Amino acid sequence: MLDVFVNYRTGDEESAATMIARELARRFGAERIFFASNSIELGHRFPVELVRAVEECEALLAVIGPRWAGVRRADGRPSLEAEQDWTRREIQTALDRGILVIPVLVGKATRIDRALLPDDLRELADCQYRRFAHRNAESDLTALGDALARLLPDLGAVDRDARAAREGAEAKSRKKSAQDVGHTRMRTRDVEQRVRGGIGNLNGDLSGTFVNEPQGPVNTGRGHQYNAPHFQGDNTGVQFTAGDNGGTVHQRFEREPRRSDDER
Repeated sequence: MLDVFVNYRTGDEESAATMIARELARRFGAERIFFASNSIELGHRFPVELVRAVEECEALLAVIGPRWAGVRRADGRPSLEAEQDWTRREIQTALDRGILVIPVLVGKATRIDRALLPDDLRELADCQYRRFAHRNAESDLTALGDALARLLPDLGAVDRDARAAREGAEAKSRKKSAQDVGHTRMRTRDVEQRVRGGIGNLNGDLSGTFVNEPQGPVNTGRGHQYNAPHFQGDNTGVQFTAGDNGGTVHQRFEREPRRSDDER
């Protein structure tokens, strides 16, 4: 089953038609795109193959350049006026069978003038068209392919570019997830190392800084730190702080109540 038939006129933008057919074949598969110079096998009768291909396709692209209506036969008559003109017959067959026909206007080609068309082709002037410019070939080919993938579901199902985009997005998502997991593990390991090394933060009910197995004098609060024993206190008691390179010890001593002269 063919999906797209690429119709063009010899002497008018064959290069554009070749580019379009080649890109569509790359994206959707050559077996789904009919382009006469590539799709008809040697020795096969082209009239039969052309008619068969048009009747089997789901869409026909009519590639139309500035000279499309002006190309003439050897006798000087416009090719478009000849009933046996194959470009005309292919489009006429597609229109008669209700096949989707998409004019592709190349370069400076203007919208088709109904007055220039034979009666059996005038419906072509009413068909919504696409533009194609050689200088914007990449973006125009992408847009044309995207439109065909949307209009023809069977073609969209084999869209290689869409599949590559999905696979790329999935790979990017997997990579991001792996990076997030790695960062979480690094943060967890960093916290564990800090706790094992002696420095950590306590949150929740226990707020502040704790010191585990210090290797020297450590002051974790306000005020001065003294490496020699230090006494401080008030009427309720004295706090003794002593430390060396092995650690710091805090001990509290309760004072005996002061006795009056009568008790001495």
